[in-house]
Amino acid sequence: MDIRPEQLAEGLTLRLAEPADAPALAAAFAANRSPWEPYRPDVFFTAEGQRGRLHALLREYREGRVVPLLLVSGERVAGAFTLAGIVLGSFRSGSLGYWITADLRGRGLATAGVEQVCRIARETIGLHRLEAVTPLDNLASQRVLEKSGFEPIGMAPRYTHIGGEWRDHRLFQRILHDDDPTSAF
Repeated sequence: MDIRPEQLAEGLTLRLAEPADAPALAAAFAANRSPWEPYRPDVFFTAEGQRGRLHALLREYREGRVVPLLLVSGERVAGAFTLAGIVLGSFRSGSLGYWITADLRGRGLATAGVEQVCRIARETIGLHRLEAVTPLDNLASQRVLEKSGFEPIGMAPRYTHIGGEWRDHRLFQRILHDDDPTSAF
């Protein structure tokens, strides 16, 4: 996969993550802990922890299973968008995850980023559909998904352990195309 950097808005670029991003990514995670994230060990919020995580993600990227993208401005990480669980063949599907730093929320950046990732998923990878999940009370993320053409398709009881309890999540999907997978990709 050849993922090229793309200008998003407000001087921000969406690009493939790289190991050199570890310190800035650790700082962004530490400054933007979210009530919707699962438990993370302290090492996750360090440059060393992020370096190891990025190396693993980039290995999966080379294997075609993950696309780890960062939203950056210079050295600053302003968010992340990840396509994970990529399966090709007759399924041609993947899962989308994303976050934006607190100071940039409410500006349409998450929606713009999700749109770009959907385009990459369809045009570069050839995926047929994407799925995404949000905790039931993460209404802002649900609005981003709905504005980006995702449809709610159900609810998953006790889907992820967050804040000391198993939390229910809403399931979303977006059909990217209905092309025959054997002829287009």
